[in-house]
Amino acid sequence: MTGTIIITGANGSLAVPAVRHLLTKYPDYTAVLTVRRTEDTDPNTKKLRETIAKFPKAKTSIRQLDLANLAAVHDFANTIASEIAEKKLPALASIVCNAYYWNLARDPEFTTDGIETTIQVNHISHVALVLRLLDSFGPEGGRIVLFTSDGHFPGKNGLEKYPPGIPDDLDSLLKASPDADKLGRGFNRYANSKLAILMWGYALNRYLEKDEKLRKITAIVIDPGNLTDSRALRTNTPQFLRYVQRFALQPLRPILRFADPTLRTTAEAGVDVIELATNNAYPGERGYVKQLKREPSSPDSLNEDKQQKLWVKSAEWAKITKDNTALASSI
Repeated sequence: MTGTIIITGANGSLAVPAVRHLLTKYPDYTAVLTVRRTEDTDPNTKKLRETIAKFPKAKTSIRQLDLANLAAVHDFANTIASEIAEKKLPALASIVCNAYYWNLARDPEFTTDGIETTIQVNHISHVALVLRLLDSFGPEGGRIVLFTSDGHFPGKNGLEKYPPGIPDDLDSLLKASPDADKLGRGFNRYANSKLAILMWGYALNRYLEKDEKLRKITAIVIDPGNLTDSRALRTNTPQFLRYVQRFALQPLRPILRFADPTLRTTAEAGVDVIELATNNAYPGERGYVKQLKREPSSPDSLNEDKQQKLWVKSAEWAKITKDNTALASSI
């Protein structure tokens, strides 16, 4: 199968090796790669462009997309849908919702939409992108790749101080107040966003399966592991995490992973993501995987009543209506 693969946050630590693997192993696909800043003054975008340049026959484009602006996400979805309808792009084969944000070092930050940035970038804007573009997939279907982490599962991540959970007042996920414990509260917001992504993914699969036209689209939610060389550990984090990465996680990874097999490289995770996106890993299957292994997600994530409530609220937050998604019956 070929088609268009959209990768958000395509200049990220995992995404760049993922793009390299895609262009190496699956050159027939068309890659639409979104970044917040397209200029080469951004060193990460420059690295992405240098990676693409090694594949002169590749069908790629780098597009600007700011997930902290819902209007921009909807405009981008309109553009992609129009280009596919006009045959400027092949039909979608996959949407890889890779872009992320966390803030473990400062007071909470908010988007232009007035929403706490972690939940909007990680979850809400990807909801908008996916639901707006479902009818741009071809008749053979395709794959949606969503990202969670072990942070969604209480007690599984060493940075956890406050257990993740989806509150009864779902709108409280969009808010945050300054707190002296910036690391603990910041990681809790991140973990909650990853739990929300996972629960929404379960609901998405139920609705896709029920829809005659969309049932060949499958969603996989992956925990790619704890990536010891990711720049995430150096972005919006306290200094000690940077030291841990530099002097422990990276040099000692081969030894540490005997005790903690979740420790791995961004290149390893990038391969997994592309194998999922191209439907070569778990073809036609749905659900949650941990580093390409089937394992149960947290008990809280399996609560179908909360999944449904989160589904409804996520559509509302993402400004999805019956008029702008192919899953109109679910709204």
